[in-house]
Amino acid sequence: MTVTSTVARNVLVGLSLPPHTPHAISVSLPTWRDNVDYEEGEKRVTDSMQNGYPRFFIHLSIKKLACIFEQKYGLKGEKCMLFATQRVAEQCRSFMQDRSVTTRLLSLLICPEDKTHGRIIERDGRAEADCTSTATANIHIVLFSPDAFPIAKQFWQHTGMGISSRFADYCLSMLPEEVTQTGSPSPPPTTPRFPGKAFNKHYSVKSQTNTLSRPASPFRDTPIARKANEVETLDPDHSVYLEERYGRNLPITFAASAKRALRRRVAGVLIRDTKYDCQGEPCAGEKDLVVGPSSRGVADVSEHDVYLYPTGMATIWNAHHIISAVRPSAKSVCFGFPYTDTLKILEKWGPGCHFFGRGIDSEIDDLEVILEAEAARHPGTPPILALFTEFPSNPLLRSANLPRLRALADKYDFLIVVDETIGNFVNVEVLPYADIVVSSLSKIFSGNANAMGGSKLRHTPSLVLNPGRRHYAALKAHMNANFEDFYFDQDAIYMERNSRDFRRRIRIIDVNTETVCDFLRSRSVAGGAPAESTVIKEVFYPKYITRENYDHCRIKTPDAGGFGGLFSLTFTSGAASEAFFNTLSCFKGPSLGTNFTLASPYTILAHYTELDWAAQYGVEAGLVRVSVGMEDTEALLRLFEVALKAAEETRN
Repeated sequence: MTVTSTVARNVLVGLSLPPHTPHAISVSLPTWRDNVDYEEGEKRVTDSMQNGYPRFFIHLSIKKLACIFEQKYGLKGEKCMLFATQRVAEQCRSFMQDRSVTTRLLSLLICPEDKTHGRIIERDGRAEADCTSTATANIHIVLFSPDAFPIAKQFWQHTGMGISSRFADYCLSMLPEEVTQTGSPSPPPTTPRFPGKAFNKHYSVKSQTNTLSRPASPFRDTPIARKANEVETLDPDHSVYLEERYGRNLPITFAASAKRALRRRVAGVLIRDTKYDCQGEPCAGEKDLVVGPSSRGVADVSEHDVYLYPTGMATIWNAHHIISAVRPSAKSVCFGFPYTDTLKILEKWGPGCHFFGRGIDSEIDDLEVILEAEAARHPGTPPILALFTEFPSNPLLRSANLPRLRALADKYDFLIVVDETIGNFVNVEVLPYADIVVSSLSKIFSGNANAMGGSKLRHTPSLVLNPGRRHYAALKAHMNANFEDFYFDQDAIYMERNSRDFRRRIRIIDVNTETVCDFLRSRSVAGGAPAESTVIKEVFYPKYITRENYDHCRIKTPDAGGFGGLFSLTFTSGAASEAFFNTLSCFKGPSLGTNFTLASPYTILAHYTELDWAAQYGVEAGLVRVSVGMEDTEALLRLFEVALKAAEETRN
């Protein structure tokens, strides 16, 4: 196959990734300029946005539903945010009130007695008696003045607890057509610009035909590959058909079984997982299925220690919230340069945090000094609440020294929360060192980039609780009393189906990534290439970065224990970064862990308003992050060879 380097072969700016996916969690930003213009709020890009990463971009369906409620219930042009439970809505209201914003909270019941008589009922205690339908939707609305929208957006973005686009579609489907036809998305409120640089997230959208250019596609023969090479316009019914067929959807009646299967899969208790249905139901979710001791490194972990949330960031916010509820108040620690919202959560909720932005062993010495000082100042009280770390980190792929951190946690009585999204539990075993393990299931666990989800366990991805740790009983009791399942059923169904073959996919991606990284590092300064003949400075990948710490947790079996599917590159010049990115013929957009290769100028997208700050920790403005997919290995290598040649030509 001949691979060309023309950027025009990528999906057009603003369209969904994967293509033709109504609920995609990535969006095409195919050139460096597109990404900068997106951050600057240039209309050329923002007016083209039909989709985006869900916590940064409000999906058209959610905007439409919000517009209906704003028109019906808003006073003096009020805007609103939508949530699935009253508790989350109250948490949003509290966040805004703490910042001196006046809000109103309204709880509604959507009751579709039939398509022409669907009703919205205010929850005043009589709603259930007034509604005879079994297919209803509860929705909770926080209303506020338009100029407070940026503050509401902070809660939406940082916590990841807003409604999903599928939930919005479900609500819209139960409303009469005369209501939904008048509820077209309203223009976004004007957001203030920050000094020095543009405000970096936008919700602007514009209706347009869903047409795409043919991407250079070295994919194996997959539905994504076949559909990505077609040029067509999709009507809504066709879009739904494609997602249901290639998402291998199940009837909504199987939602409980799908969630049970997900919890077992995450807990590692399945004797045998399978990609086949058992009489139409997920085999892993059968009530009488035989399960065994967890394979996650802590035998007592069960599916009942796993809690599912709508997004990965929701698991981090809730982990912090739960620990704060059962432990004395204190600052937390963010160890290592994290994905941006993790640090924001620790800074904006509670008394703040200590930030160790490099996440290297020498910083553990600095941490120990703080712990000793705080313990001496307040004897009998834990010096910190909890330590949060990623394993490995995003985007520098550094792995913390978990055994040493665990020893400090036991000595000073604080909890450890590990985000294993990047490493994933096929490759690493971090459970023995953590009190809580969180993960974004929408990444490689799903792979299809068409469903949000996160989980936690006191030791796994999602929110999982580890029965082997001293604070397990308090955490478990709190979860039993307070946990709300607001993971939308349809999203869970897609996630369960997507994840059935995640181990097989991870093995393919691990091999692809290691092959590509070995090639690129051989052409880098860090890999020994002469500085005058290369443009790559460093390849950030667990095989080369903090390798000893990663290996300590790496699973060393024949079918597991790779180095993951994510890596980052830094270059000797900005021109080389841009040339490499613009020439690389793969999909370009936010997110990671997709079955297809996906690249982004990570620092531009995540830290555009704070580039100098990020650079202090080695996260350079020209960094390119790549999530490798399942394409043919040799075809992938050719893509990177062409991109590297273009970058090297900038030296002339």
